[in-house]
Amino acid sequence: MPFYHTLGQIPPKRHTQFEKPPGRDGVAGLYYEQLFGTIGFEGMSSLLYHVHRPTMVKAVLESVEKTPVVAVEKNILSRKLLGFNLEPTNADLVESRIPLLVNKEVIVGLAAPTRSMTDSFYKNADADELIFVHRGSGRLRTLLGTIPFEYGDYLIIPRGMIYQIEFDPDTQPRLLYLESHSPIYTPKRYRNQFGQLLEHSPFCERDIKRPQNLETHDETGDFLIKIKKQGALHSLIYSSHPFDVVGWDGYNYPYGFSIFNFEPITGRVHQPPPVHQTFQTDAFVVCSFCPRLYDYHPKAIPAPYNHSNIDSDEVIYYVDGDFMSRNDIAPGHITLHPGGIPHGPHPGAMERSIGKKETHEYAVMVDTFRPLMLTDAALQLDDGKYYQSWID
Repeated sequence: MPFYHTLGQIPPKRHTQFEKPPGRDGVAGLYYEQLFGTIGFEGMSSLLYHVHRPTMVKAVLESVEKTPVVAVEKNILSRKLLGFNLEPTNADLVESRIPLLVNKEVIVGLAAPTRSMTDSFYKNADADELIFVHRGSGRLRTLLGTIPFEYGDYLIIPRGMIYQIEFDPDTQPRLLYLESHSPIYTPKRYRNQFGQLLEHSPFCERDIKRPQNLETHDETGDFLIKIKKQGALHSLIYSSHPFDVVGWDGYNYPYGFSIFNFEPITGRVHQPPPVHQTFQTDAFVVCSFCPRLYDYHPKAIPAPYNHSNIDSDEVIYYVDGDFMSRNDIAPGHITLHPGGIPHGPHPGAMERSIGKKETHEYAVMVDTFRPLMLTDAALQLDDGKYYQSWID
C-alpha cells in the first residue's frame, strides 16, 4: 500500500544502533533491524525492529504438498458453484482452505474453518493473500499489529507476513480467499503519481483499517511456524516468538477495507465494471458491487448489457442482496463466466430492471487475464446446468 504507517518504537535514523533497555546484568544490547519488502529493493517495504534475531530456525519438520490438483484444465462452460454447500472443517484457516479455481498466477477458494489459529503461526512465502469475510468476525494478529475484522471486510496480507487468525466464539466463518503471485495494490486509475488516492476514487485513505495494538513478546522456546513455499506447507520451529517486534515503519503491512465503505460510481447510462474496481495485480482485478442508484437516463436499461469475455475469465462471488442481473442466485454462490463466449443478464432480467431506481446487491468480482482451471472440489459444488440458464 502506498500509505506510510508506524507503530511502536523506532530509532531516529534507519540502519543505525537502536539500544535495548539494560537487562538484569546491566547490559543493554541492540534490537535487530529487518527490512521487510517485496520486488527486491524496489517494492513496498517496512523496517522492523526485533527483540531477538528473526533468523533463528531451530528445526525443520515435515513438508506437505498443497499444490491444487486440476480436474478440468480447459474449461468453456459457464458454471455456478454452490459455495455454502461446502461443509465446515474442523480446522483453522490454513488447513480448511479449499482451492476451487486456479491458474499459474492465482488461487481462488473458500474456507469454512471452525477453529482459531492458536497452536501455530503462518507465513505465505509464495503469494499475497486477499481474504473476504462473508460470515464471522475476529482478529488478524500479525507481527506488525492486530486488525479486527467483521462481515464485509477485505483483509490484504502481503507475502511473507507472519500471522494468526482468531475467530470470535459462536460464529461460523465463511471466507473467500485469493492467493496472488503478484502484489495486490489499489487501482492505479485511482492514484496520482505520488500514490495518493484521487478525489474520484470510490474510497480513500480514511477507509483503510491499519494494524494497531502492536504485540511485543520477549519469549524463547519452541514456536511452530507453517510456511507455504513452492506450493508446499513446511513446518519449522523457531526459537523465539515471531511477534517480538518493538516498532516498525514503512509502507508494506497488512490492512483491512470494508466493502461497506466502497462508494459506487454511477451515471446516466450503465457504467462498465472497471468503475467498481477495488484492487489490482498484474494478473487479475477485484471489483466490489455495492448498493447504488441506477442509471438516470430516461431510456436507461439498468441491467448490464451482454458483453464478450475474450481477454479474461470472470468470477463473481455473491454476498448478499438482490442480484438484479441473475435468476436463481443466492448468497455464497460463485459464477464462472469463461473467456471465449459472451454472457449477460438472464432472461427477463433486462426487462425487470427498466424503471427500477436502485439495487441493494453486494458481490465480489475477480477478472483474471488468463484462463482458470477447476479442481475436483469445484466440480462437486457445480450445479451442472448453469451454462444453459440463458435459454429462453
